[in-house]
Amino acid sequence: MLSIPLAIVEAFVLFIPGFIANPAAVITGGHFPMDGGRNFPDGKRIFGDGKTWSGYFGGSFIGVISGLVLTGFFIILGIAGSVSYGSTLSGILITLMAMSFGSLTGDVTGSFVKRRIGIQRGGKGSLLDQWPFVLVSFLFLFIFSREFFMAYYGNIIGALAILLITPPLHRAVNIIGYKMKKKDVPW
Repeated sequence: MLSIPLAIVEAFVLFIPGFIANPAAVITGGHFPMDGGRNFPDGKRIFGDGKTWSGYFGGSFIGVISGLVLTGFFIILGIAGSVSYGSTLSGILITLMAMSFGSLTGDVTGSFVKRRIGIQRGGKGSLLDQWPFVLVSFLFLFIFSREFFMAYYGNIIGALAILLITPPLHRAVNIIGYKMKKKDVPW
């Protein structure tokens, strides 16, 4: 059994691709709105101009690449046997794709909910801005890479650590994006 601090560190380090995919979508986004400018039957935009296919695929791709880079570091450090995204290249790619695409699918889901309850693009959604990307990432990992999910997040310690660190980390990254003029608001 792992110590609690080690389980938290592993959970955080291994979730970096999920964390990276989200701000990477801001950098790669801006082209081809996912909703095509259409409204939902309630008369409100489905997602809004901030959710684009270029951001979705670009951010997910960057998340996967960051996980492959981490895998290289694990190999160099000699810890790939005890900390990894999988034991084969295809297993690693499935895990990283599930985490990265899950992250951005969760972000889009949060935007959909925000539009339904009347929060406009850029408006504060509190946990709707912070947890959907983590929760859907966990769901995708559970579906597509269950062994990985159970090893690092199924013990509740890892999942709880990610859920607790996400709000302050999300806020810090958004402030950086705002100062870099990549975001209109610092939340």
